[in-house]
Amino acid sequence: MERIDLLVTGIGRLVTPQGNAPRCGQQMKELCEITDAAIAILAGRIVLFGPAQEILDGLAAVEISETIDVGGRMVTPGLVDPHTHLVHGGSREHELALKRSGVPYLEILAQGGGILSTVRCTRAACEQDLYVKALRSLNEMLLNGVTTVEAKSGYGLTVEDELKQLRVAKRLNDTHPVDIVSTFMGAHAVPPEFKGHTEAFVDHIVNEMLPKVAEEKLAVFCDVFCEQGIFSVEQSRRILLAGKHGGLIPKIHADEIEPLGGAELAGEVGAISAEHLLAATDKGLAAMAKHGVIPVLLPGTSFNLGLAKHARARDMIDRFELPVALSTDYNPGSCPTESIQLIMMLASLNLKMTPEEILTACTINAANALGRGEDIGSIEVGKLADLTIFDAPNIAYLPYHFGTNHTFGVIKNGHVIVWNRAIVYTEASKEGAEL
Repeated sequence: MERIDLLVTGIGRLVTPQGNAPRCGQQMKELCEITDAAIAILAGRIVLFGPAQEILDGLAAVEISETIDVGGRMVTPGLVDPHTHLVHGGSREHELALKRSGVPYLEILAQGGGILSTVRCTRAACEQDLYVKALRSLNEMLLNGVTTVEAKSGYGLTVEDELKQLRVAKRLNDTHPVDIVSTFMGAHAVPPEFKGHTEAFVDHIVNEMLPKVAEEKLAVFCDVFCEQGIFSVEQSRRILLAGKHGGLIPKIHADEIEPLGGAELAGEVGAISAEHLLAATDKGLAAMAKHGVIPVLLPGTSFNLGLAKHARARDMIDRFELPVALSTDYNPGSCPTESIQLIMMLASLNLKMTPEEILTACTINAANALGRGEDIGSIEVGKLADLTIFDAPNIAYLPYHFGTNHTFGVIKNGHVIVWNRAIVYTEASKEGAEL
């Protein structure tokens, strides 16, 4: 080794899960912790990490282009948000009173509100307006310590409007240092022009939407809202298998409100993840465990909807040994927050997860829910240098001291892009990593 691009020193506590694979069951509590640590970065990737004196001794004869001192702060892998609806038009604060008065989510949707309200706004918006709005939210996520984000379509529900959302996500990925992983979700709701004709809309998704998405290579995943009154298990199966045939990896919004069998379907079709899962049965969770499906839990959604029921994280971890991931579910209706740190607190409060499990769920397990565990999600030699610097003494402090943003800095692909709680990235921040 002749040179180092960036040496990160002054790390009071380095905390990371280990390995590339999802961490299951009790493994979620197992973290590597190093006090007084340092990390050496070359060409956007980690080449050394460990106790600071050992790293400095090993680099005694090496040219170091830049050194930064993080002032005794805690460093973790860059956080990963694996379930968001980043690109959309409008907002839905006008529905807040309905929700608080007890009107069920599916009833609001049936009245033309909910998802369909956002569909109208998204269809009316041009790509530039959608880009500007999504950019603001993406910057908020970055300031919260997130370095990779999944972004779903699903608010267009026509060929062109779905492509419009996905093109905006691609543009963000091309221009912003945070990585955007896109999911096609044309099966998010049945649009007004297909009301009462869900099968015809499924035909439209399979025959018109999916081929165009695959042709333009605008998505990695295909998702569907498998829920009572939305898309049945049979319809969801057809869409996900068609997507799989077109090269898109299945994901599924499963058993959020009713135990319809979405978790079982996730196992059957080989989905990489199943999301929500508030109503998932033991049979469904067993099917997920058997087939290696990652549960992505969204405690902000059940919190914001005022639900008494939450996903059974403890059963998933302790009984079924599943690799739980956490996400914001950022969207304009059921969970309008970009704060992954709020989600950490809610996972502690309502899902009864430990700080160790929460960090694992927001890093290596979330990375694997996006198929990126070999590159991100842990601090390892050879992985991308995606790091979050926290003004916190330990990981328990993150869910404990809630309602504030603890992120001091973010390093993405070996570039400092947040420092002293401010965004400092340039276009060069996307370069340098050997992908």
